[in-house]
Amino acid sequence: MLKTINLNNIRIDDPFWSKHVDLVRREIIPYQWDAMNDRIEGAEPSHCLANFEIAAGRREGEFYGAVFQDTDIAKWLEAVGFSLAAYPDEKLEAQADEVIDLIADAQQADGYLDTYFIIKDPSQRWKNLCEGHELYTAGHMMEAAVAYYQGTGKRKFLDVVLRLADLICDTFGSQEGKIHGYPGHQEVEIGLIKLYRITGERKYLEQAKYFIDARGVGENYFMREMSRPDYKRIFPEFAGYTPAYSQSHLPVREQETAEGHAVRAVYMYSAMADLAGEYEDDKLLAACKRLWDNIVTKRMYLTGGIGSSGLLERFTADYDLPNDCNYSESCASIGLAMFGMRMANITEDASYVDVVERALYNTVLAGIALDGRSFFYVNPLEVWPDNCLPRTSKEHVKPVRQKWFGVACCPPNIARTLASLGQYAYAVSEDTLYVNLFISGEVTAELCGARVKAEMETKFPYENAFVLTLSQVPEEGISLALRIPDYSSEYSVGVNGEKASFEKKKGYACLHLAGDGEVCVRFAAPPRFVRANPAVHADCGRVALMKGPLVYCLEEIDNGKNLAALYVSGAAGITEEDSPLFGGCKVLTFDGKRMEEDQWEAGELYAEHKVSLTDVSLRAVPYAYWNNRGRGEMCVWVKELYG
Repeated sequence: MLKTINLNNIRIDDPFWSKHVDLVRREIIPYQWDAMNDRIEGAEPSHCLANFEIAAGRREGEFYGAVFQDTDIAKWLEAVGFSLAAYPDEKLEAQADEVIDLIADAQQADGYLDTYFIIKDPSQRWKNLCEGHELYTAGHMMEAAVAYYQGTGKRKFLDVVLRLADLICDTFGSQEGKIHGYPGHQEVEIGLIKLYRITGERKYLEQAKYFIDARGVGENYFMREMSRPDYKRIFPEFAGYTPAYSQSHLPVREQETAEGHAVRAVYMYSAMADLAGEYEDDKLLAACKRLWDNIVTKRMYLTGGIGSSGLLERFTADYDLPNDCNYSESCASIGLAMFGMRMANITEDASYVDVVERALYNTVLAGIALDGRSFFYVNPLEVWPDNCLPRTSKEHVKPVRQKWFGVACCPPNIARTLASLGQYAYAVSEDTLYVNLFISGEVTAELCGARVKAEMETKFPYENAFVLTLSQVPEEGISLALRIPDYSSEYSVGVNGEKASFEKKKGYACLHLAGDGEVCVRFAAPPRFVRANPAVHADCGRVALMKGPLVYCLEEIDNGKNLAALYVSGAAGITEEDSPLFGGCKVLTFDGKRMEEDQWEAGELYAEHKVSLTDVSLRAVPYAYWNNRGRGEMCVWVKELYG
């Protein structure tokens, strides 16, 4: 099983990614700090830190926010930990240490830590696993503590969550006297596995395994929980709850299709993949492969978005991928990337990274504005602002990014993902450096007992080449596994100026490097029109535009109103143009047609007018950057013109 590389051994200095990664420490972390302190004018209040102050006895007040409000500060601290690993900052570290002191003060004597139940409803502790999110919140605390420990070497936060983890291990399990339940929202499994890997304490791994193995076995725990006379509902929409929503409808090894809440699902699948690797559990790994294949071949958007239903933020049916009312929560694409990287590291198969790359370059980036100060929670592929109305089927679709959210899990999740981007770029075995993403910067990796340094230079995704300069390579040499993207052709490798042969293995170009040297990779990946399987009703007869992993879209500001009136031939030529937009990007232009509307009179809704088309020049920009120039229509899929 491949290993990731610690972020303190990775530096990113990239024409495409640096503006996003640097934004985390310069804008996003400070902005989200202000948001959690309720200092953003016009934004929904967070009260997140105030909840901890109340729980710690530092102030009086009532709990405010969602039952999982604590996770906002957990993910913020995780992003801080990742950022400090690469960019030490005494002021930021001191600020985080103060928060950690506050969290420690709020922790109960037995290790319990959840401000909702400490402040609002202590009698319900561990009594509503379906809706209460206690274990979900604990998992994010664990992930944050591990990241902060790795980034700073400080143990205080880690020790806090170890006490919490010990309480969970003492509380849940198959033994008599323990609660025989599991999380309503999966996440703690990921946190427990990370604690095991950082401490070597096996009970944390075994606890994660219990939560996965017990899920969906026998009488459904959540249905039994809800039948109790003292059960207190938290979410009104759970009144029609079914076990598939939380992936507890079947034992995990028997599940065939991705069901229910998309974020819950991919967080669980990520833990399943971790456990499959740790225990060499072939049956669990087979289930992961089935579920992955179901998602990426039948239930995933072109942009790497998942979860097509705005109601309950969930998967629906195969090929049900509507564009203008889908949910595609940013957190769900982050979870998909987490799942994919785990599968890539277990199987050493680059096809998983192809999907990870797609999610990162599209849906994850679209979730945050280029100023780092406004956010999308939902990521549609088509927007007509006039019909994004409250109390309608599209009320969840926002035509502009929001300053903050009352339920704000996505903004800090995006921050922690961008801050940890380097861990998606590389992986290592004992003697092989795996290059997964093409991002300029430096990485130092332990290979064959030596600290090998690799420096990458690239202008990807706008240019399809990179140079990898390696130094401190041991005498016996090392192996390289360079990803061959699924959209590439004419892939070639050169070493020290000479064409090099390589073995193609599971989507990687594999070769041996005998000493220090320069590896140059080139491939073709021109802009292209793509189509969906005709079973995808929403996209039948339409085309979308991609270049490499980037999905492009049309915006009203470039192409006028009523984008639904546009047509394009899939054989149209596509021109790439350099543009100063969005910090420098490639804009794609091509010829199309627009349906004329002049013959329609005001007040005329239906008539027998013949269709008349006019030539137009169309302009597309990366989907990740839509809505950075103001409110307007947007679409990814355009009607295809035949004949």
